[in-house]
Amino acid sequence: MIGRIITEVTKQEFSRAMRFEEGMGVSLPQGSANHGRLLYLHIPFCESLCPYCSFNRIVFDKDLCRRYHDALRKEIRLYGDKDYDFTGVYVGGGTPTIMMDELEKTLLLTADCFNIREISVETNPNHLTPENVDILNRIGVNRLSVGVQSFDDGLLRAMGRYEKYGSGAAIAEKIVDMAGQFDTLNADMIFNFPAQTEESLDSDLDILINAGVDQVTYYPLMVSDSTRRKVEGTLGTVDYRKERKFYQLISRRLAPYYRFSSAWCFSRKGTMVDEYIVDYDEYAGLGSGSIGYLGGRCYANTFDIPRYIETLNRGEIPLMASRDFTPPQQARYDFLMKLFGMELDIALLREKYNGRGIRYLWRDIFAFMLAGGLRYNNGVLYLTDRGRYYWVVMMREFFTAVNNFRDFCLGR
Repeated sequence: MIGRIITEVTKQEFSRAMRFEEGMGVSLPQGSANHGRLLYLHIPFCESLCPYCSFNRIVFDKDLCRRYHDALRKEIRLYGDKDYDFTGVYVGGGTPTIMMDELEKTLLLTADCFNIREISVETNPNHLTPENVDILNRIGVNRLSVGVQSFDDGLLRAMGRYEKYGSGAAIAEKIVDMAGQFDTLNADMIFNFPAQTEESLDSDLDILINAGVDQVTYYPLMVSDSTRRKVEGTLGTVDYRKERKFYQLISRRLAPYYRFSSAWCFSRKGTMVDEYIVDYDEYAGLGSGSIGYLGGRCYANTFDIPRYIETLNRGEIPLMASRDFTPPQQARYDFLMKLFGMELDIALLREKYNGRGIRYLWRDIFAFMLAGGLRYNNGVLYLTDRGRYYWVVMMREFFTAVNNFRDFCLGR
């Protein structure tokens, strides 16, 4: 019952939050070189498109990809010119490793422009080659995140991934071969596929535990309005009634070997995670369709790739829309994201909002404590076992709202 209430309330709130203003007046706040932030770079190219994915992505075109990287490097320089600095880089997609020579040039430029200390890159199983690994190590990648989703051959076929990446056994073998190649090897997984069973999920967990990967990120299936039709046509109807049971199985199986880095990320050691929004209060989104959050302003780049390239060739940042959040809205964003990372320091919250943080959030805190989702100890709020699933539900709805915003921008 509480899960359904949280789903409906957060769905409405996040839908309102993602109503951006378009056109004139869209700009970046001025940067400050001594403020640590994360730099997100979006590479929208894939060999083929998965039915459940709502990210801004297109089928790979070699010439367009080269022109895109050239434009992306111009955007990186423009942020440097505006006195921004970044201590971490996260490269997502799409498939960032689809053109390694261009990715190498782009990441080397970030090291020249900013004080980068950690780099995370997403990839797919077919790109786990010795040549690619050598390049990624050479440019200082600390964390490699491999899109696996499932080792179940039936699910892989339904997703169209079996033909691209091979059987679950073949993918598992590649994952095992990657052990020790990076500071952190992460396996991106998805649960609550319509045809997924507890038995198949349990088998996936056996493989992950035996493979000994450093980190497992287990996302619930997140379906935007546009991808829902594609998912239903290829995978079946999404049933959220199974979601909690699946999440509890994942948590129970992984808990003896991993700690919670976030409500859905499990790590063997302290490390960079997929949810950079947990570790970084602010992040810049570069690339076509990227979304950033700087100085209380959430903004989006144009989703039109040719327009993105043309705008940067004119020396302009390709902003499309933005929204400024009030201090109470910013505090609620921090409440969501920090507790997604398992804890919220009350003193830091008070300091950030000039003593008003609790005033902004006391209703939220009280409601979740009453529901058994939070506990308080020595100045810090922590998620309980029950609260972790509540936060999975809220983050699922948060990212679904973001995906629906992408659909709107792309005219889907």
